[in-house]
Amino acid sequence: MLRIVILSGFLLLSCNPKAQDSPKTDDLKVEFSLPKKLKEVSGIAMSKDKKTIWSIEDQGNKNVVYGLDLQGNQTTDVLVNNADNNDWEDITADSQGNIYIGDFGNNENDRQNLSILKLDLKDASQKTTNVIQTTTFHYEGQAEFPPKKSNWLYDCEAFVEMDGNFYLFTKNRSKGFDGTFLVFQVPNKEGDFQAKLIGKLKLSGGFSDAAITSAAINSTKDKIVLLNHKNIQILTGFSPNDFSKAKIQTQSLNHNSQKEAVVFLDDKTLLIADEKDKKTGGNIYRFPLQ
Repeated sequence: MLRIVILSGFLLLSCNPKAQDSPKTDDLKVEFSLPKKLKEVSGIAMSKDKKTIWSIEDQGNKNVVYGLDLQGNQTTDVLVNNADNNDWEDITADSQGNIYIGDFGNNENDRQNLSILKLDLKDASQKTTNVIQTTTFHYEGQAEFPPKKSNWLYDCEAFVEMDGNFYLFTKNRSKGFDGTFLVFQVPNKEGDFQAKLIGKLKLSGGFSDAAITSAAINSTKDKIVLLNHKNIQILTGFSPNDFSKAKIQTQSLNHNSQKEAVVFLDDKTLLIADEKDKKTGGNIYRFPLQ
């Protein structure tokens, strides 16, 4: 009788979809360690030929884009001649392979010089590059710099480009953090613009579970991944001018570190980078989407 009970329990567990679909603890694989000089990587993007990983660092670091090959070797340092690194927080590419830097880090919610920089960066052998388009913007709805701490929703570390527009996903730094974030749309053009609010959404959990640190979009432009320290958030069901009805699926990374950068290697695989501290981090990880 005891054997029958044990066998029945095993069969029930085997047929339980939740048990079968639970993420494995070894899903996040170290692909390679970052070069020692890159301690504060804040964004990564793929070159059009998928042979180079472009990486940047944030406030306090050089106005340089670093090129890595797929084995983690640093292949080039590209100095951006005509730009300062006020607070570079993400880097992305459009479908033509153009590279953009988001100079929009805004920890105190008080900056009024937010910008997105388009680079003349096509060749992994380049030593210098220039900004060839500057898009400056201010957020719809922000009237105070800074606003009350209960409404610190205007920091940003995450964006993508899609069909002639940038989409920015804000990092909630409000007192009483509740996972709320805003989605803004900015034209991919030279000039100064009001960033249009096109969505207000909410993630579950605390700061490490739900504060957004980077974003990436797949090649078919129907899936956007948002990165947290502990999770990724997969957005689907959005439209170009409305993210308010987007569906969000949380996928745990089963790993906690200061993850700051994400990019699609292919439509089923992510590369994720974290900052280096005394004991952990400083890696590029490979992560398969469920």
